[in-house]
Amino acid sequence: MSKLLTWKEVPKAAWIEKPGNAADYETGDWRSIKPIWNAQSCIHCLRCWVFCPDASIMTQDGKVIGIDYKHCKGCGICANECPAKPKALEMVNESDSGDK
Repeated sequence: MSKLLTWKEVPKAAWIEKPGNAADYETGDWRSIKPIWNAQSCIHCLRCWVFCPDASIMTQDGKVIGIDYKHCKGCGICANECPAKPKALEMVNESDSGDK
């Protein structure tokens, strides 16, 4: 049996920059709730971008510009992490939002 690596010996993990780069990986079709972004409330702290596990927060020049609903699974982490008062991200039922 080989010796277990210490935490200093374990190789660094990879960083996936972009969510699945093919139509096969568009995961937003099955969510039941989704975040709605309010630009007026957004303080552009980028906490939502940092914590989104699906890289679904779209940014430009260091500011949030929207949400990539093709990849958003509706987990709500972005809304939970938003420190703005009132929150810039609110989770709503997919069926109540009027569009997809």
